Amino acid sequence: MPPSSLPCASVYGVQTTKGPLLAQGAKTKTGQGKKLVIVESPTKMTSIQGYLGDGYEVLSSVGHIRDLASKKDIPAEKKAAYGKYSIDVDNGFEPYYVINDRKTKTVTELKRALKDADEVLLATDEDREGEAIAWHLLEVLKPKVPVKRMVFHEITKDAIRAAAENTRELDLALVDAQETRRVLDRLYGWDVSPVLWRKVGSGREGTALSAGRVQSAATRMVVERERERMAFVSADYWGIETLAVKDGTGFTARLARIDGAPLARGTDFDDRGKLKKAVIVLSEKDARELAAAIEQVGEVTVSNLEAKPGTRSPKAPFTTSTLQQEAGRKLSMSAKHAMSVAQRLYEKGYITYMRTDSTSLSRQAIQAAREQAVALYGDRAVPANPRTYASKSKNAQEAHEAIRPSGENFRTPASVAGQLDRDEQRVYELIWKRTVASQMSDAKYETTTTTLSLTAGGKSVEFTASGTVYTFKGFLEAYEEGRDEKRGDADKADDQALPALAIGDVLAARDVEPKGHSTNPKPRYTEASLVKALEERGIGRPSTFASIIDVILDRGYVSKRGQALVPSWLAFSVVRLLEEHFADLVDYDFTAALEDDLDAIARGEQRREQWLRDFYFGSENHAGLRNIVDNLGDIDARELNSTRITDTATLRFGKYGPYLEVVESDDPEAKPRIVNVPEDLAPDELTPEKAQELIDAPVAGDRVLGENPENGKLVVVKDGRFGPYVQEVEPTDPEEADASTGEVVEAPKKRGAKKVAAPKPRTASLFKSMSVDTIDLETALKLLDLPRVVGVDPATDEQITAQNGRYGPYLKKGADSRTLENEQLIFDVTLEQALEIYAQPKYGARRASSALKEFDADPVSGKPIKVKDGRFGPYVTDGETNATIPRGETVEDVDFERAKQLLADKRAKGPAPKRKATTRKPAAKKK
Repeated sequence: MPPSSLPCASVYGVQTTKGPLLAQGAKTKTGQGKKLVIVESPTKMTSIQGYLGDGYEVLSSVGHIRDLASKKDIPAEKKAAYGKYSIDVDNGFEPYYVINDRKTKTVTELKRALKDADEVLLATDEDREGEAIAWHLLEVLKPKVPVKRMVFHEITKDAIRAAAENTRELDLALVDAQETRRVLDRLYGWDVSPVLWRKVGSGREGTALSAGRVQSAATRMVVERERERMAFVSADYWGIETLAVKDGTGFTARLARIDGAPLARGTDFDDRGKLKKAVIVLSEKDARELAAAIEQVGEVTVSNLEAKPGTRSPKAPFTTSTLQQEAGRKLSMSAKHAMSVAQRLYEKGYITYMRTDSTSLSRQAIQAAREQAVALYGDRAVPANPRTYASKSKNAQEAHEAIRPSGENFRTPASVAGQLDRDEQRVYELIWKRTVASQMSDAKYETTTTTLSLTAGGKSVEFTASGTVYTFKGFLEAYEEGRDEKRGDADKADDQALPALAIGDVLAARDVEPKGHSTNPKPRYTEASLVKALEERGIGRPSTFASIIDVILDRGYVSKRGQALVPSWLAFSVVRLLEEHFADLVDYDFTAALEDDLDAIARGEQRREQWLRDFYFGSENHAGLRNIVDNLGDIDARELNSTRITDTATLRFGKYGPYLEVVESDDPEAKPRIVNVPEDLAPDELTPEKAQELIDAPVAGDRVLGENPENGKLVVVKDGRFGPYVQEVEPTDPEEADASTGEVVEAPKKRGAKKVAAPKPRTASLFKSMSVDTIDLETALKLLDLPRVVGVDPATDEQITAQNGRYGPYLKKGADSRTLENEQLIFDVTLEQALEIYAQPKYGARRASSALKEFDADPVSGKPIKVKDGRFGPYVTDGETNATIPRGETVEDVDFERAKQLLADKRAKGPAPKRKATTRKPAAKKK
């Protein structure tokens, strides 16, 4: 089916087709109305309006105006066809779209403006997503005036005016590719995610667990790296270093050979700690003895000198992925944060479009970079001919130029100081340096390697040292690319300057020091190295890398330790399920092939419907998603969520997280012992030795605090799987409930006696400020008596209580709850204070804490902006609009400009859609 006739469902369920951008013969207005320009982001509107002038009206769609329907939005008469996915898989994979609840007002405003327009310019971003947004606008607005596609890659006066004068038609092949991606992701996620909900640990429907075509492959990569670290066996080896000194100048030399045989280095061992080739492995004893013999000789002779010239070339200008990598390495920014900052720079007109996989520069940009390099670093700074870079992408479907400073003449970082916030300044400087350096001359250097020889302890010993001297720095004057951590870095000699040497020179050998080394496993992925690995494997696209990482962090599959990405045990369970039952879907080559196929659809070389049919129903080379899901067979959830650590200890992942199940008896009926696993313990750190340490550790708590005078029960403090708590127990009750589970431990039964379950004992969690080691009986009794009755509201005659909940301390009066500032107020708050809190507007009463930062008034609301710490993390507010500070940014990163931007973005999105209340179906009556 050709793209121009591809069916889809309109917002109202009316069948429409992807036809020409403007229906031929459609009536158009003949007045002197304005041209309506529709962009994606509201922050672009003012700049573009100013560049185009009064003959244009610029409005924003604020991203997508419609998307695939949720199940509840499908009319009853359409349920049979669209009910499962909002996609009719039996009729060309026809999608059912609805206007986003938050975009109804936007669509109304666009239709109003359309009435007075003589022409429409769809100026959404120049990528697949932007092309699809433009098509959706066309489908919903149904303009009867000429419609053109306006594209630009920088927001400058010349670029915008040129774009308005040089329009094109909508690229329906790009629309097809984007729609195929959206349909594919819906089919994948909605078929695979429910399996996770049912079978993986805490994965119940309604939780954050999900599977995705690309996120699952990314999660698998992080888990596989952790598996490699868990299986890694470290090897120990020793070396010797000495300070070689000539004429007062010293440099470090490392032992390289003994009697002509090479000394072991870290790269000589495999991941199981075995040698890969014949080398000498010194023990500590041998190393110390040899070092003492060398120290006694006290001098070395230069036996060989080798000098090699070399050159280094600059890296290509930034693509989306390389910008994310460098922002991570050099600025410690998350991929999401880096893209957010780059988006702001683009919309303010400082850089070109930031979603691109092209490394090419326009002639204008090349000339600007070369001129700036010469002005700053001299005539030799640039080569005779401009540099060009070939894109690695098979189909650079994004913008057609690398990320660079905008305009014909680049603004230097110094010239924009004061115009940008801190992060914008840092990212702009990074982009400017990379762009200018990309057009500069090669760096030239000379590396000298020397061999220093002596005889010590009856052995012929050779040390080596290297030094590099740059004879011409070239592009390094402007910029040097960062690098990811690599294995074996510790074995590399530090770059150092060597004095003038000649063969036969005798140097003093001082500070001879034996040094022990251990081989290291592969480093964990960082955001930068994961982006690089995803790109190398062909998984995902530049515009999706940041969102992929954000999703796996939000789902709890991965957490960050410094810059490293550490997988959770939840991720291990998810990946194990996918590998065992959805092997094709998490196969790296298969996932990359999907991207290639989407590229082929974007080029018009494949047909969307046939491709989706093969993916879903199966083909000669692929079983098909439906066949895989329909033939899963039995999945042992317990086995899926288990990892054997030792013969007696098994790591299990359950509803509330990971724990060790320890078998301490040969009796198969004996109940295993449960041992907590610290939350901050990474999977590769749970070695058999560490597991035994946790098993043997004395149980914290289990301390008797005293007797409750009101009922005679003992009060004990314990440290449980879900944190410390206090509990009442019967001192002599033969059927005392197990402290951690509430299960009954049976006493010997009398014949004929019925088994009666004892009531669960009263328990209460300790406050965060409390400790199992210091809590006393008085405080424990207060905790057990919660909720505390504060008093009665005289106006309503309703009781007010103070208590602790999932999201912290709060007051409760009927159905009305108000947050308390801290846990201690649960005990201390008076009735008068409680009534004062309830007298305040509910929003004000619910603030989680006082402001962390305060700024001047917001230009839109006129109210002061504050940064606060809420239930779900820090956020920015002006009292009317709340905007969460994105993951990867800290409170310290947020200044006045960033706070204004966050609030503006949140206002543009509109209010969050209301969720429908759901009710649980009553249980079926027993017959």
